[in-house]
Amino acid sequence: MSRLATATLAALPAEVEQPSYDRSAVKTGVVHLGIGAFHRAHQAAVFDAALSAGDLRWGVLGVSLRSAGVRDQLVPQDGLYSLVVRSGNEQRIRILGAVQDVLVAPEGPARVVEALASADVHIVTLTVTEKGYRLDPATGRLIEGDPDIAADLADLSAPRTVPGFLVAGLKARREAGLAPFTAISCDNLPHNGHLLRNAVLAMARAHDAGLAAWIEAEGAFPQTMVDRIVPATTDADIAALFERIGVEDRAMVKTEPFTQWVIEDRFCGPRADFASLGVQLTADVAPWEEAKLRLLNGAHSGIAYLGGLAGIEFVNQFVARPEGRAFVEALWDESAETLSPPEGLDIPAYRKELMARFANSALQHRTRQIAMDGSQKLPQRLLAPILARRKAGKSVDRLALAVAAWMRWQGGVDDAGHGFTVDDPLAGRTAAALEGCTSAAERVAALMAIEAIVPPALAADAELVATITGHLDRIEREGALAALRA
Repeated sequence: MSRLATATLAALPAEVEQPSYDRSAVKTGVVHLGIGAFHRAHQAAVFDAALSAGDLRWGVLGVSLRSAGVRDQLVPQDGLYSLVVRSGNEQRIRILGAVQDVLVAPEGPARVVEALASADVHIVTLTVTEKGYRLDPATGRLIEGDPDIAADLADLSAPRTVPGFLVAGLKARREAGLAPFTAISCDNLPHNGHLLRNAVLAMARAHDAGLAAWIEAEGAFPQTMVDRIVPATTDADIAALFERIGVEDRAMVKTEPFTQWVIEDRFCGPRADFASLGVQLTADVAPWEEAKLRLLNGAHSGIAYLGGLAGIEFVNQFVARPEGRAFVEALWDESAETLSPPEGLDIPAYRKELMARFANSALQHRTRQIAMDGSQKLPQRLLAPILARRKAGKSVDRLALAVAAWMRWQGGVDDAGHGFTVDDPLAGRTAAALEGCTSAAERVAALMAIEAIVPPALAADAELVATITGHLDRIEREGALAALRA
């Protein structure tokens, strides 16, 4: 079986779009930390479009911060991979060539730092998930008790963490007389640029006050909002693509037609012509970010836990059920009232578009994929709109149902009695909190007492606690579908 690579491009069917630029002339202007499927379907596609438009400064060097999996997929393919855009029965295949190489940080941290210090690199993007920043959710500060953070705070000769790598790279640039790079967090964190900047400055101050002052004065950490649904690739996807194009692509990614990238217009060096590439530059990302987190991501979390408990495998199957669609619309009714929409965002039209995206059966977006890392996602997706509504004296029935479903999920057993692993950085902590609890009320109280997840003001809200407890009790007795129908 032949593999997708430069040598096999000529054998691809005519319908498959290929890079139109000379890849050998491309400079590596972007380092991306956390090169997973989302980056390859989103930011890398934008930089590939820049290359196609003739600006060859924006090749991407990918960095995997943990495993060699993506490197082993991409390097044998010369960095090439298929972006498969699916909608209903339609499918568009485009070969992207923006990724020049992939490094595995634990195998050679010095090579990553060297890349960050390259004079050609002007932008560093990140998709490392919420937990990748090693920040305390309650304070937004570095978790100094984290062994890897502690190691980087003591010595940056072989960084282990995102803040460690960024500071080591910026230090090397300063020593070489180069300007800083613009660091763009593309993760679903409120005020992601601000949090990244604070983490980097805290790490820098631990080593060199002058370096920290230079980063603070000269660097840039714009806020950003990214949006594209990118389900995990399966072996069946790879096999189906092989049948279609005649070569094996182990690095393919599948996605939807919709894509959005909003970036705060705050850079400290050269940048691609983002506006011409469909990226929206704005003075204030926060309203866009808030709408996406509370509507798209908030609904996704509710779907993930309720659907996962009920044995509903895919998002489109959830919203195809009358009770599922009604739940999403009612949750949006609650969350939408907490928003301050930016000019240009029509919330009713946005909701209609979101529902159509959720209903896209070609994506096969698994509820269990979305359910990962719930402790890191819950605060901004569900608890923030709950807090806003409670301060206004409003009910939170559907939002509370989603939270109750998350609490049930922490038990590691679905409605059919099948056990599963709770994939979450705080899974040990939630399991310990639930140990010995004998009622829904006790379980709610135990989980709401975890300040790293739940703001104390919500834990002290007796009416809210009673609402969540009622929902959890029903889910435990009758199942998630019965709770939805009720």
